[in-house]
Amino acid sequence: MGKKKKIIIISAVVLFIIIIILSIGKKKGWIGEKEKIKVATELVKRRNITEIVSANGKIQPEEDIKITPYISGEVVKLYVNEGDKVKKGDLLAEIDPKIYLSNYERMEAALNSQKASLASSEARLLQAKSQFAKEELSFNRNKKLWEQNVISKADFEAAKSAYQVAKAQVASAEQNVKAAKYTVSSSLASLKEAKENLTRTKIVSPSDGTVSKLNVEQGERVAGASQFSAGTEIMRIANLNEMEVNVEVNENDIVRVNLFDTCLIEVDAYLNRKFKGIVTEIATSANVTGVSADQITNFNVKIRVLKDSYSDLIVNSKFPPLRPGMSATVDIQTQKANNVITVPIQAVTTRADTTGKFKNKTKENESKEYNPDKNEEEEIKEYVFVYDNGIAKLQKVKTGIQDNMYIQILEGLTENQEVIVAPYRAVSKKLKNNDEVKKVDRKLLFTKK
Repeated sequence: MGKKKKIIIISAVVLFIIIIILSIGKKKGWIGEKEKIKVATELVKRRNITEIVSANGKIQPEEDIKITPYISGEVVKLYVNEGDKVKKGDLLAEIDPKIYLSNYERMEAALNSQKASLASSEARLLQAKSQFAKEELSFNRNKKLWEQNVISKADFEAAKSAYQVAKAQVASAEQNVKAAKYTVSSSLASLKEAKENLTRTKIVSPSDGTVSKLNVEQGERVAGASQFSAGTEIMRIANLNEMEVNVEVNENDIVRVNLFDTCLIEVDAYLNRKFKGIVTEIATSANVTGVSADQITNFNVKIRVLKDSYSDLIVNSKFPPLRPGMSATVDIQTQKANNVITVPIQAVTTRADTTGKFKNKTKENESKEYNPDKNEEEEIKEYVFVYDNGIAKLQKVKTGIQDNMYIQILEGLTENQEVIVAPYRAVSKKLKNNDEVKKVDRKLLFTKK
């Protein structure tokens, strides 16, 4: 009985080992049919492809004027509030004019004083000219008498001296008049400057628009503009009828963006709605952020939001629908191709060990994975797997532009061919040329029995 029990135990162990070997062998493909890779496929079709460059930014007015004072002082009056609409020339604010009024009156008094001095100098000039005329007549008369030996030489020289002195006095009086005129001109310029400063205490709007930002309150002091400072920004006047989006485009994408490219704009404040726009300005200099290896290089691009795309919002709202500072996402449409052969983006792969390098050995497109031990540099190529009656055929392709879902095929495929599009791991790494695959619905790809 013990021997029989021993045989039963040994038989059970052997049977268990055989079952394990059969299970592993079936899974590894040693025994029975090898487990096929489940894949999903799609047909090669003709579609319209629009290549886009996406970027984020902020909405801002095309015309946004910073209002800063020319002079310093206390803001004694504010005539507008944030959001008010203004016309060109409207009074916006007033800076305390007392000190500038006093300066103007002082310059005016100085000018009047200089004008009086000028009049006095001109009168002295007339007096000097009259005296000169008298002395000139006396000199000419005495000269004739001296030539006739009627008067002595001393009398002649006295007359000549008086003539020369009178002549010098006329020249001196003329110079005094010129100096007085220059002084009057200087005082006139000072008065003009004082008047201008007095006028600048009243700040007026330089254009039509809306007060988009108000930075000061009545009673605050502001600094005037100078060669070292732009001065205190009092407010901003913006034309909210013409809005634009200022976005930053990466250096890798900026080469594809051109002036007047059309755009689709999504504003965070308006869900499920897209506005239309057009590229109006592309920066020639980059914005570089970060340091050393972490530097990011972007270029500013301005996109005008077309008013027709949000005209209904203007009618239904008392406030501007697009306001400065709103966040927006822009899709810049850089290229477009109509009725071209396309496949889903995930169907195209460079395959292999992320290098995308292949070694084509036969004309039948049989491929072998890149061997890193061989120092052979080969061109990176793109491939798709064509589904052919349960076989995955590796096919080299040449691609064109792409959108978010599909990519253009320039060479290698024809319409209505069936290509493998999923799962991603199989397409990118696992599948090899002439592998057997099992086509299933995409929903069943990741289900287990």
